[in-house]
Amino acid sequence: MAKLTSKKSDTHSNKRARIEVSKAAKRDAPTSRPQAEQIITVEATSKPQKPSKSKGKEKAADSITDGGSLADESTTPPRTFKIVAGSYEKLLYGLEGSTTVSDGEFGYEIHIKPIFAFPAHVSCIKAVAASPNGGKWLATGSTDEIIKVWDLRRKKEIGGLMHHEGSITHLNFPSRSHLLSASEDGTLCLFRARDWTVLRSLKGHKGRVNSVAVHPSGKVALSVGKDRMLRMWDLMRGRGSASTKLGKEGELVRWSIDGSLFVVQAQSTIDIYDTTMSLIRTINHPSRLHDVRFCKRINGEGEVLLACAEDKKTSIYEVTKNDVPSRIVGIMTGHTNRVKAVDTLAISLPGSTPSGRLTTTIVTTVSSDGNVHVYDMAALPLDSTSKEVLEIKPAASYSTKGTRLTCVTLADGEVLTSAVDLAKKRKHDEEVESDDSENDDEWAVEEEEEEEEEEEEEREED
Repeated sequence: MAKLTSKKSDTHSNKRARIEVSKAAKRDAPTSRPQAEQIITVEATSKPQKPSKSKGKEKAADSITDGGSLADESTTPPRTFKIVAGSYEKLLYGLEGSTTVSDGEFGYEIHIKPIFAFPAHVSCIKAVAASPNGGKWLATGSTDEIIKVWDLRRKKEIGGLMHHEGSITHLNFPSRSHLLSASEDGTLCLFRARDWTVLRSLKGHKGRVNSVAVHPSGKVALSVGKDRMLRMWDLMRGRGSASTKLGKEGELVRWSIDGSLFVVQAQSTIDIYDTTMSLIRTINHPSRLHDVRFCKRINGEGEVLLACAEDKKTSIYEVTKNDVPSRIVGIMTGHTNRVKAVDTLAISLPGSTPSGRLTTTIVTTVSSDGNVHVYDMAALPLDSTSKEVLEIKPAASYSTKGTRLTCVTLADGEVLTSAVDLAKKRKHDEEVESDDSENDDEWAVEEEEEEEEEEEEEREED
């Protein structure tokens, strides 16, 4: 496999990220390490705008409603799915999931089977993310400072993004066409998936960035880091829009599904905020937390908060927007060691047709015990006043035989598609392509102006 290298340009004219492509041999078997089809080396980035120093909470809320958007329109839930998990041992595991009709409680069963396993990096894998609405792209980040990009459908490596100068801490696909990364080098980076150009390089954190979360609208992102700051970024303009001091190092930040709330996790606490960045209340979990994520209820309305912890369980918290304390309404059991990460995905069930769809939401967790568990949110009953905590057991499981798993993502598989959905998809793809072209033109004009200014400064110095 070709060696990935990173080079920095000293010329003023080299404003955009450039891509170097080299072809290599194709991968022979699903269980062997994929060979690079092309190597992507980011050499330079567009000059970013300076982050805004404004700390106005009103501006934070306004940023969500103003401007354009990176978000994709919702599509039909897939009838199959893929699970991809990373590990301390540098191994990447891929599983494929499906449902079949059965005589069980819900009338169906969930099945998962392995489809690949190979060493993806030369160091510990810290982050993994799959693109939504089709699940074509997979991105993995490591302490080796490289973001690997994979074609998940063909199980092939596309290349490595060499932009960051520190361990990759978090990856997120806000849409099918954009990837957002965070690193210990203190920066966030927005890539365009069409050619993996660096669109934005966001600087503002002093020290490691631990986590980044994009609002469902795709317009803004939140980040937390070692500097104990919570920062909001305007993704349309490529600059900071608000910030506030947390008083502690935030380890994770997550938006609710409807975008009306977000949480910041630190050690064993979960702080719940509204869109003005005002603290609503704090949840004190009994043990050290490793991951949190919002999830819609299947039975009843509203959302719940999934909390993975050192206690070997994933606790399900009831979340309300009033002053009512959040309480645990269920626990997902089955692991024998700390639960490290969780992800969710809506899927179509057997019996669904393009005109009438039956759906549920699956929850996937990974642990240091080496097991991957899949749970069904349909097992959580309607809201009730009962103080009894429901225990939910795995609907499907897979063992890596002791590999210490660190991160997980869920990706779409096959989709049951109607003619109406195909027409909507074509229209949406055309609109996205048009929006990308307009943004590229705007960015190109800014680059030309910057180059002219630099050339003028050089003539004055001479």
